[in-house]
Amino acid sequence: MITLGDGYEARPITLGTYREACARLEGHIFGGNSLYAFDPPTKMPPPLGESFQWGLFCGEELIGWHHAHQQDERTVSMADTGLLPEHQGRGLYTRLLPHLLDAFRAAGYTLVGSHHRATNNRVIVPKLRAGFFLQGVNLYEGGVNVALTLSLDGAYREAMHVRSGFRQASGEVARRLGLGVVEGTSETTTVPRLPMPETAGEAVDLGDGYTIHPVSNGVYREVYGQLEAAAYDTVSFDWGEAPRLPRPDFPAFAWLIAHGGEVVGWHSARQWDERTMYMSNTALLPGHRGRGLYTRLLPHLLAAFRAEGYTLVRSHHHATNNAVIVPKLRAGFVIAGLEVNHHGMMAVLLHSFDPVYREYLDVRSGLRRPAGEVARRLGLDGLGGP
Repeated sequence: MITLGDGYEARPITLGTYREACARLEGHIFGGNSLYAFDPPTKMPPPLGESFQWGLFCGEELIGWHHAHQQDERTVSMADTGLLPEHQGRGLYTRLLPHLLDAFRAAGYTLVGSHHRATNNRVIVPKLRAGFFLQGVNLYEGGVNVALTLSLDGAYREAMHVRSGFRQASGEVARRLGLGVVEGTSETTTVPRLPMPETAGEAVDLGDGYTIHPVSNGVYREVYGQLEAAAYDTVSFDWGEAPRLPRPDFPAFAWLIAHGGEVVGWHSARQWDERTMYMSNTALLPGHRGRGLYTRLLPHLLAAFRAEGYTLVRSHHHATNNAVIVPKLRAGFVIAGLEVNHHGMMAVLLHSFDPVYREYLDVRSGLRRPAGEVARRLGLDGLGGP
């Protein structure tokens, strides 16, 4: 038995009890989702392998469950979690998750996988905060799915950072990836101390002595050139040449972050299309990370983009950079895809200021069925209701 607080408990249950609970309650829990109705299967399912089931109880009432099963010789799949709507939004999933991971570790698994509808931030955020990484996006019978993976092996976790381009390979990770990285050649980068330019605009207080200042794109690029090496550990493709074409003349915006009169970070953005702002670059110098600055910065930036008249905000981040992805998802961004570019494997995030379009994204992912204005705009007036 696992005590979860506030009168809730998780207790081991049999596979049969789990399946009976699904048959009885899944319509109430998942009834608002959209799932393609296949014809009855003609093939038998493969053997299930080792499985794990917990019932979630409030007193003696079963109000939810978690089911997981072996996927291969290293991986357990967190296949199904359900919780009655009246018990959602109370942090139960976050409190349950460490206990599940401990059980999988004790059972000898190296990897833990799960799949979720791409806009289901209520589940994705706790998973990312627990150490899962984005691994893929696919279209399936339930809509648009994101795959998440947690490595219980430290070296493999670091290898995922290397694959995404977020970090350079070294030591044991480089050996296991078959990369001939020369050890002992890296040097610690000295962080230059750069005073705030006098041309910076009026400050906005971010708390704890931090401020953000609007600057011209030219000033931002000058600062970026001086601090880039100190701000990033990422590995990008070296094109080996200067661009042959000029940079498009899109409207651009830039801010510098200051502390104690010195530059400690920045953000730049530019127009992507006639509706979309692209958050192209954010950095904080090493000594100023882990203090909630990015979370406090986001509302100011989003308010500025909204005031400029943009409907959507787009950004790209290394797929394993949870320190940025989690605050973005908590601020209302959703996962719109994964792509490989010259920086590595990047997660594409999207934020909508238009509530109808935000609901449309949930419809596309299969998290909800089309209704009302979303249904009308999709040409489904007869199905959408009032």
